[in-house]
Amino acid sequence: MKIVRTLNNFRLAFFSIAYGLSGALIGGTLNRIMIAELALPATLVGFFFAIPLLISPVRVWLGYRSDGYPIFGKRREPYIIFGALVIGLGIVASANLAAKSAQLGGLLLLAGTLAFMLYGLGRNLAHNTYQALVSDRYEGTNRTRAITMYEVATLLGSVMGAGFIGKALEVYEPARLISVATGVAAVIFVLASLAAIGQEPKNYVVQAASEQARKMPFNRVLKEVVFADPQVRTLFTLVIFTFVGTLAQDALLEPYGALVLGMSVGDTTRLTMYWGLGVLASMLASGLFLIKWLGFMKLMRTGIVASILVFVGLIVTGMMGNVGIFKSLVFVMGLGAGLAGAGMLSGIISFTTPIRAGMLMGVWGVANMAGHAFGNLLGGAIVDSVRIATGSAFAAYSSLFGMEAVMLGIALYLSTQLNPNASRAHNEETEVLAAAAAAD
Repeated sequence: MKIVRTLNNFRLAFFSIAYGLSGALIGGTLNRIMIAELALPATLVGFFFAIPLLISPVRVWLGYRSDGYPIFGKRREPYIIFGALVIGLGIVASANLAAKSAQLGGLLLLAGTLAFMLYGLGRNLAHNTYQALVSDRYEGTNRTRAITMYEVATLLGSVMGAGFIGKALEVYEPARLISVATGVAAVIFVLASLAAIGQEPKNYVVQAASEQARKMPFNRVLKEVVFADPQVRTLFTLVIFTFVGTLAQDALLEPYGALVLGMSVGDTTRLTMYWGLGVLASMLASGLFLIKWLGFMKLMRTGIVASILVFVGLIVTGMMGNVGIFKSLVFVMGLGAGLAGAGMLSGIISFTTPIRAGMLMGVWGVANMAGHAFGNLLGGAIVDSVRIATGSAFAAYSSLFGMEAVMLGIALYLSTQLNPNASRAHNEETEVLAAAAAAD
């Protein structure tokens, strides 16, 4: 029995790998092809790639449907599989759009919007429901460690996918792009299906949770369980501030290295590798033992404090002009982001309940994507405005790093206000499931 459970846990990681693979093709390969090979306007391409973020609020409603409206008696597995199918359709549609963009002419905007909406809908549905399934399957520290390890699997899927796709498209041809995209879509569907089938727990808790979830209409749940709960509002705000604080510089580190420290193109390109290795190492360590040793709250705070110190260090390094220290700080930045991310993700899943797992994971997903989008916009706006005002690249990037440190300081304070057991969703769980257990 234990062997079967262990194998099922490993099998569940297939979805994370598939999810990472889908991001590698769309976010990496297709982005470059549209701008470099097809010479599409960067603004248009940026709009297309923002669509999955813009429609992310649909995750909340999709999570509500998954919680309370099973399909064929299952409330997670069919939603994941259907979401993976829609991801694949979106990928194929996007690849055809890129391959035939010259023929579309005035229809390009409409076709691109529909293709990326399809892709975004699939990703939001499948990923949100998958996280709810992880919440359903695990308890206590096992749940917080599991969600982190599956996030590591997503990173691995992205890295492996980038390598495979890069080799397959070493020489770009439109027909080859469509073939590769179709193959990737098929692999995503197969992996997601293998991961999801037979994974849902079946007991009185699930049945009672599903019945309770659909008793209240969506608007009422949104108002009473989400908007009116100070704990949910605090965590939502913390997620946004943490993502802005750790990722606002995401696309700006390379220019900082070039403009302030005089680094070469090769050196700045490798910065992403240093950062990624730091994130991967810290998240892996978190999933294996740090969450168990420290708990998610201490882990998150450790990552936030480490990130604040890194941003202060980046400003000092810019004043010194020391490239070696800068590279080391980028690696430590990745460590801090990984620790903060693992702790925050563990905190998020600790807030979920069997009744509201899908809906609450949808709320956190919206906060995640809003933080990403706002961080990127705010980071670019600060650098541009300060540089125009002062004419100094150092002043511009120092302002950005200082803003991130402040954002993380606010997130650190917000973490002291969190208590998952005080949330309205947990009170609902205690009342409803206790009654169900007594009646069973």
